[in-house]
Parts: sequence; structure tokens; C-alpha cells
Amino acid sequence: MTPSQKIDQLIASIKDWRAEIFARMRKCILSADKNIVEEWKWMGSPVWECDGILAVGNFHEGKVKLTFDFGAKLPDPQKLFNAGLEGNQRRAIDFLEGDRVNEAALKKLVKAAIAFNKEKRAGKKGAVKKPAAKKRAKHSSG
Repeated sequence: MTPSQKIDQLIASIKDWRAEIFARMRKCILSADKNIVEEWKWMGSPVWECDGILAVGNFHEGKVKLTFDFGAKLPDPQKLFNAGLEGNQRRAIDFLEGDRVNEAALKKLVKAAIAFNKEKRAGKKGAVKKPAAKKRAKHSSG
């Protein structure tokens, strides 16, 4: 069975609102780039990859969690991240009952994750540049 088939099977096994949220989230992720690959890792977690891991999706009691591997390095102007905010690498979106998937914002976040992975793979030290340390000006005594 392929990873995509396993994810289909997982979604079909959930009999409440979480299945619909997960399916919408998945569709949005896959629509962000034709090179995104679905994987099945860590004893049953759907994973989306493109030049490295983008995100991991999981069902939890009362929520659907989408965790971006390098979410702390990604711009999030729509404030989708609402979990794992204290970490310095990962960030997550917890979808609760009644939430809707902001597809446009999620797609932008996925594209930003792809760009980050490409930069990382190209040998750059992260998509978000840290400001350079200011050099002290040398003063000459006259």
C-alpha cells in the first residue's frame, strides 16, 4: 500500500468532523506544489515532503494537528500557527471543531516551507536571515 493510500485509509477511519478538516488540509497542501510527496512515517503519521519535510499531520482527541518542521523559520502573517509557539524549530496549527481551513494562507505557508527547504538544501543557513552583528566603529585619537 502506498503512503497516499494509507492516508486515504486513515481519513476514512475517522468518523467525525476531523476527517473533513484533515481532507481539506491535505488537499490544500498538495495543491501548493506539484512536487510535494506524501509519506507515511513514525508508526503512522502522514508526512508531506518537498526538498525535505514540510509538515506532519495527526489526529488527536478533539483536534487535528499540522506541525511544520521548520515553522519557527517561516513567515506567518495570517497567524495560522497557534501551537508550539515556544519552540525554536517547529510550529503547529491545531484545528478544533468548528474551525475552517484558511486555504489561501495555508497554501502560502506550505510554499514558504518549500522555499525554506530549497534554501537549506542549497547550503544556505536558513530562510530567515539574522541581522549581522554591528561592528564597533574605530575612533582615532587625534
